[in-house]
Formats: sequence, C-alpha cells, structure tokens
Amino acid sequence: MPESESNPQAPLRLGQSALEHLHGVTVPTYDRSALQVGIVHLGVGGFHRSHQAFYLDALMSRGLAHKQAICGVGVLERDREMRDGLTSQDMLYTLTLAHPDGSRSTQVIGSMIEYLFGPDDPEAVVERMADPQVTIVSMTITAAGYKIDPATGAFQVDDHEVAHDLAGGVPLTVFPYIVQALSTRRSRRIPPFTVMTCDNLPGNGDCARLAVTSFARAGNPELAKWIEDHVSFPNSMVDRITPFTTEADRAELTQRTGIIDACPVVSEPFIQWVLQDRFTDSRPPYERVGVTVVDDPGPYETMKLRMLNSAHQAMCYVALLAGHHYVHEAAADPLVVAFLRAYFAREVEPTMSPVPGLDSTHYGEMVLSRFANSQVKDTLARLGGKSSSAVPTLVFPMVHENLVAGRSVRLATAAIAAWAVFCGMTDEDGLSYTRNDPLEEVLLAAAEASQADPRQFVTVSGLFGDLSTRSEFVELFVNEVTQIRRDGVGALIRSLLDDE
Repeated sequence: MPESESNPQAPLRLGQSALEHLHGVTVPTYDRSALQVGIVHLGVGGFHRSHQAFYLDALMSRGLAHKQAICGVGVLERDREMRDGLTSQDMLYTLTLAHPDGSRSTQVIGSMIEYLFGPDDPEAVVERMADPQVTIVSMTITAAGYKIDPATGAFQVDDHEVAHDLAGGVPLTVFPYIVQALSTRRSRRIPPFTVMTCDNLPGNGDCARLAVTSFARAGNPELAKWIEDHVSFPNSMVDRITPFTTEADRAELTQRTGIIDACPVVSEPFIQWVLQDRFTDSRPPYERVGVTVVDDPGPYETMKLRMLNSAHQAMCYVALLAGHHYVHEAAADPLVVAFLRAYFAREVEPTMSPVPGLDSTHYGEMVLSRFANSQVKDTLARLGGKSSSAVPTLVFPMVHENLVAGRSVRLATAAIAAWAVFCGMTDEDGLSYTRNDPLEEVLLAAAEASQADPRQFVTVSGLFGDLSTRSEFVELFVNEVTQIRRDGVGALIRSLLDDE
C-alpha cells in the first residue's frame, strides 16, 4: 500500500496482538517476550522514543541487545497520560518519519517493555533501578531539569523542588530516584549503573554528574564521594527534531495506516547520536546501528549545540515577533534565513574548533534545510517553551567568547533583545502564545521592569551572570530592544545585515 493512500481496513488499536494484522507499516520481528529490562529511562517523551528507543529497536531487529530493553519511568504528575497510553498498548507506539517530499513512513517500536509511574510508587522505581540486570539509567528531562544555575554553573540546592526532595516525600525531580537506587546498590554490593543523559546541554554528562553528586552530598557526603569515584556519566550529542504530537497527527496516522495509537511520535528523518564510550558496566553495541561512539564527543556536541540548538533560540523570538508560528514558516522567510546565515558565519563559526569530517558551512546549510521541512510542523512555541534555561545555556556562551575575543556579538544580542521584547508581550499585543517556562514569573517581572529601562531585563532576571556587567553588551542590548520596540524586529535585522 503506498504511504500516501488511506488504509481501507477497520481501525485497529495498537497492541501486541494487533501486530500481525497491520499492513503498510514496519513492525518488530523479534520476540518481545524474550526481552529483559536493562535500561531504565527517566522522562519518557517524544524525543526519547524517536531517538534512543529507536536505536535499541534497530539493535533488537538485528538480534542484539535483548537484555537491554527499556523500562520507562514517569517522574512528573503530567506523565500519567503517557503511562496510561503506553500500558494500554503493551508499551508499543508508532514512529512516523515526515519526509520533505510529503511522504510518510511508519514503524512500530517495541524496545520498551515496562513503564513505572514514580508519583504512585517511588519505591518500585528505586527497586527497578537497583535490579542487578539494569546497567544504564538514562534520562531526557530537558536542560531545566538539571537544576543548574545558568549564570553560576552551580547546582541549585535551594530550588524549591530540590529542597522538597531533600526533605523527603514523593520526588519532584529525578535525583532522589537515582541517588537512592545507587545507595541501595552500594549497600547490596551491586555494581553501580551508568547515568546516561540524552539532553541538549553542553557537557551533558558532566552536568548530570554535578547535579547527582551535589544532591547526594546535601544528604550524605560519603555516598556522594562513592558516586564520584564509581559511577560513569558519559557525555553525548543527540539530534533528531521531534515536535509535540498533535491530534491531527493521530488522525492522519489512523487514516493512512488504520492504527489507533494513544502515543504516536512524528519526527524528521535525520538522526544522529555521538556517545562517549565511558560506561560503568556493559552497554548495547550502539555502533552497530550508526551511533558514533568516541572518546570525546565534545567537538561534535559543540557544533550541534551552537549551530542547531542555538539557531533554534536565535531564530525563535525573531520569528515570533515577525508573526510566524512554525519553524518551517520562519525558514521560508528570506530575512530570517539571511539572519541565521549571518549569525552562523559571523558569531557561531568563529567560536568552534574544526570537527573531523564535518564542514561547518555545509552543516549550517543542512540545519537550514532541516528547519525548512514543512512536513515536520515544529512550532516556535515548543522551541521557546523553556527559554529561561535554553537562551542562557545555548546563546550566552558564544556572546561571552566573542566579547573576550573582541568579535561582533550584534546578531546574538539581537536574538536576546527579541527574547526580552517577546517576554513582555501579551495576547492583547496580537501574540497568542502559552508559555511553559519554569521561570515564567521571573521573566514576566523582568520584562515589566524593563519597559521604562531595558537594562532592567538584564539585571532583574538574574539569568545573565557576568554579561550584566559587560557594558558593551548591555548598551548594545538596550539599543536593539529600543529599535525593536520602535521600528519592529525586521527593521533591526535589516540594519544589522546591511552594516556588515
């Protein structure tokens, strides 16, 4: 059946028993009943299921990694929906690749075989993680989930969720689960698992180490020292654009394939994973299915974070102020594209070291072509959902480096200025956008304070660290915020492109 045609059969709800009746999709060919949990994953969302779970499914299809199936764990109250959806269909879900030519290809992923919901039974999660068969605890909790202050680089031990978890009770973060499970394994003389983060932040494994050991130290310094000495936290670079699933995605899947899936995932075809080969115990043979396993993923990580993830943030608020709602709409706007190309050439590439086998200019053009895939339908709202951690983590470091080197920071500052203006906008300004930022109140207060003096956004928010003391940056920021408010973001971008 061609992928573009509707499936005439009666819709089938996804589940193990339905697999033999599905047509026009790829289904697991391995015996799922023979799988054993070897990986516990904290924070099961769309990206984990389009990326890490996808790679494991590919390994299992080759007869590999059968002892390293996934037990997913929901940490947050809102994860109940994921729990209910996955458990109702035997932990199966569909992954659809949205190709630029409009075609779609769908497969059923079977590498997850169990799901636990932490708020209902934290002890069950800890016991599963303490199981000797579990050798990896992985996570996708977003950069904000690590509770690391973007200005100081320190773990936020006084964060209200961290303070709650240190006091006991049902955990609000991942740290009590990880630390208690490691403590249990230590007391039972079971080798520790590897903590493998798959989030988009620089030195993600190092960040995970800092967060986990800092949390442990606050309650048990001796345990923290043992974790530092015995637990591996490999760094990694992960990449696959995976937007939020919509009701339209669910309807399209059913119409095209005849599958009713409570938890479908749609992503772009492109995928990449560069993983540091630093594991406490055994790991799946990821390199057999295209993962780049290296001693140091740093150069790959830097190129991706600075040319894709920082470009998402640099583009996001400029494009929102210009009236766009989707990434592909912004990537079709000649002014936004010109802005990003200039941003790459003038302010991003000068901060990067050469990466073997990768040309930065070619990589930048590949990023733009991925943004332009209209079939993915990624929203700018998703990109801006956690701006209080994303902008400081992904954009500020380059501003710092370029200021120290005496290079231009005008384009990055324009993106930051657009962010500041956007944070102060409301529906009455003609911009309907629901923010989902853990520091939303801080951003709104800073934006309100900056109405009379834009400097207040830099100082009130507490996010800018040393940048708030760099007069050359602050003055440029004030000028660009003022120009956006007076003339619009398009006029500012055109002036910056004309000046250099």
